[in-house]
Amino acid sequence: MGIDAGFDMVPCLSTSKVDKQSWAKFINFVKDNYKDDVHVEIKPNYILFKVGEHPSLPFEGHKLLRFSSEVSGSSQAQGYIDTVGRFARTHFGSRVQYWHEASDSYGKYGWAEVHESIKSYEKVDEPEDSAIIESLPKADIPVSDTDMPIFEVKDIPGKGRGLLARVEIPMGTQIFCEQPLLTGRPLHPREMETYLAAGLKALPKQEQRLFLSLQNNYPGKFPFSHTFKTNALPCGPDSPIGAVYPTICFINHSCIPNVHHSWDTKAKHETIYAIRPIAAGEEITIMYDSGGPFDMRRAFLRESFSFDCNCRACSCQPSLIKESDVRRRSIQSLDEAIGDPYCLMSRPAESLKNCQSLLQVLKDEYEGYAGVLNARVYYDAF
Repeated sequence: MGIDAGFDMVPCLSTSKVDKQSWAKFINFVKDNYKDDVHVEIKPNYILFKVGEHPSLPFEGHKLLRFSSEVSGSSQAQGYIDTVGRFARTHFGSRVQYWHEASDSYGKYGWAEVHESIKSYEKVDEPEDSAIIESLPKADIPVSDTDMPIFEVKDIPGKGRGLLARVEIPMGTQIFCEQPLLTGRPLHPREMETYLAAGLKALPKQEQRLFLSLQNNYPGKFPFSHTFKTNALPCGPDSPIGAVYPTICFINHSCIPNVHHSWDTKAKHETIYAIRPIAAGEEITIMYDSGGPFDMRRAFLRESFSFDCNCRACSCQPSLIKESDVRRRSIQSLDEAIGDPYCLMSRPAESLKNCQSLLQVLKDEYEGYAGVLNARVYYDAF
């Protein structure tokens, strides 16, 4: 017997308007990504993947219990299972529950009910009786009451793609975790090109397309290494290893960001946390640079990413930018003073006072939400 793997939708989707709209977006996303794939066929009522045991996705989302296939042997199914699962996780969050028989994990549902649900794909459900429909509550299920993702990837004028909050996101929320498409360490561009080409070749075709669709700020020779350079985040503070992600790479920059990214060495994934309250419809942003005065930030972003930042810290009146520069220079000087081991040993009271001063300046500059910058100060203080 072979080994099966896949994901279950737990709980399964309802026939509510919210779930129907979310499923339609997901199906359209899958169709678009596999439009040139000879192993994927669009049937009248479902998408058929002609690999392994021919898993399928129904056009009526409430019918899906499981997307899976035998993945042992020479089957190509594992790549499709992984990629479709990643897409589903982006759209439906924790509802998508992975399982793999090789890990003694067998999913939520029994095979009898799974096979019964798959049979139902062939026939579209009859419309509900109008009298029943009229008796149903008119209000949609709030997005915040479901397990769907609290963000979406959208085109943002002047920025390309970015992440927007779908609902209000409280400070401290873990927005999502994501494993890298590719990782790499500093190499000569020619060596990096060879290394990345081998890594890309090992990825499923849809993940290859995801990487190739990312922004490249250094066109010309070495397209793989330059795409990696444009999009990679370090795997932890000061790590020489960088990683490129399918979704995190769409998070744009702000000098006053609303999220922080953190690498989990054990789990091998990046986590995105809200460091301030985020309003519904607000763009989710991180900070690409290490701070500093306006001219320093602008020069770094132009050199490294080929854009000028227009966040509210960079587009305000010149007098306010000057005030911000004073605070940011103060942040730099206080941070250096706190890190001076001689001062810490000989004048600890002065070091503690500098910590208190730095916390106040951070609060003023980052509008009360300095996030991990505050955490560093508390660590130094104790």
